[in-house]
Amino acid sequence: MVMITGTISKGSVMDQIYVPKIRAPGFERGVAVAITPLQGKAIAEIYRYHVQHLEPIKKIIVDEIFSYFEHVDNVLVAGSFLEEGFEFEDIDTVVLTEKSIGNAAIKKHFKAALGIDIHLICLPLRELLKGMDRDPLFQMLLSRFVAKKRLIMPKNMTKNYKLLDLQLLESKALIDSFDFLNGREKYKLVRNAVAIARFLDNRPLNASLVDNEIERHFGKASVIKIKENAVEAGFRSKYALFHRKLLKRILDGVENESK
Repeated sequence: MVMITGTISKGSVMDQIYVPKIRAPGFERGVAVAITPLQGKAIAEIYRYHVQHLEPIKKIIVDEIFSYFEHVDNVLVAGSFLEEGFEFEDIDTVVLTEKSIGNAAIKKHFKAALGIDIHLICLPLRELLKGMDRDPLFQMLLSRFVAKKRLIMPKNMTKNYKLLDLQLLESKALIDSFDFLNGREKYKLVRNAVAIARFLDNRPLNASLVDNEIERHFGKASVIKIKENAVEAGFRSKYALFHRKLLKRILDGVENESK
């Protein structure tokens, strides 16, 4: 007999049990099923890194992703999906494996099964650790995550100024294409630049710390204003000055590296 496990959660009118869209035959919509208490753990435990709360429906989605990748070394789910609410655009999924896998087919599978886009990153564990050591944007992505297995994250910060130069170049688009970007695009570029600055100062990186830093540089409530594309006059000039000073620090680092 096939069995699907779930947890009872509180609803506005009735308590409810979520079941995954990817499920065995016999569990189609409209089919009558029996509900019985399950002894022990209903759903396998997952490793949480700086994640305190995960909505029940998100837990089911995570379980589905982990089940799909049951034969790889480890899988991490990160990014805005883990933030409270449902405003995420896709699910950042890091698959740790030495083997190559079909990214396009996997993305198509989850889009069809769950109606959700998957942003897939596939790499060996050694490459992930290297990225965490030298890449501030990768550190931001994995500042919080859930995983199939426990993963010890490195605390080092090795500065590769040529890599930082390339990353900061992307954030220059906020200056060059300011009028053509929406609020979320502008926020991402500001966030990345500020994350690079914190990395240069050997300061820790996560979404909350970077948002606080943005407001320190660009004013109270600037994070919300940027996301809503409602920044005040002068923001572009203030950001251009911040970007120019940051670029000088990086280019000085590139010059010193080449000596």
